[in-house]
Amino acid sequence: MKKLISWNVNGLRACVGKGFLDYFKAADADVFCIQESKLQEGQIELPLDGYYQYWNYAKKKGYSGTALFSKEEPLSVSYGMGLEEHDQEGRVITAEYGDYYVVTCYTPNSQNELARLPYRMEWEDAFLGYLKGLEAKKPVIFCGDLNVAHQEIDLKNPKTNRNNAGFTDQEREKFSRLLDAGFIDTYRYFYPDAEGVYSWWSYRFKAREKNAGWRIDYFCVSESLKERLVSASIHTEITGSDHCPVELVIA
Repeated sequence: MKKLISWNVNGLRACVGKGFLDYFKAADADVFCIQESKLQEGQIELPLDGYYQYWNYAKKKGYSGTALFSKEEPLSVSYGMGLEEHDQEGRVITAEYGDYYVVTCYTPNSQNELARLPYRMEWEDAFLGYLKGLEAKKPVIFCGDLNVAHQEIDLKNPKTNRNNAGFTDQEREKFSRLLDAGFIDTYRYFYPDAEGVYSWWSYRFKAREKNAGWRIDYFCVSESLKERLVSASIHTEITGSDHCPVELVIA
């Protein structure tokens, strides 16, 4: 069994001040992925005994960024997608293991008034192409803040949020296309009808208190790994960020 965890920490230094290391130790994951580290190299020393650490930083300071912590040393690790136009913001790390790849991803937000939606559409196509390229060699597990609530069941207020960033028809359609290309949304695989379980809540309007959230953090896997899926969880009880960790256990 392998336990994998993904968490958008929304600033790792702030999250460390809110109990990140306690949760990290208690979780005891085989692979622990984070997004939105908001760091540059040398800005934090994390004492993660027993883990190999891999970091991808954005060129812009205090912005974006991902990391992957692994008990087992991967066979190889790569940063970005190998596409210069998409590799400036530290959004992707890929670790290769014996029988699959693990990818941590922080998908670009379409932003207010959808200022970045056209770029987001280009990113989606590039990322799907990247995943399929990996999959030609071995199965893929990818996780992270994908910045989309796929269906109405995935957010508290679908009617009022329609066509807001993260719930546009275009973004939802791209996620459908990704699943149609042979990937499984593992949480929905286990809980096709679960409502009211979210992974992100706005800091405004007491959203978390009211559970007015969105499910935008995912573990997705290649169809060929379906028989190996053991469980998927969303740890809504864990605070420290405006997102909570999500988990996958695979045989």
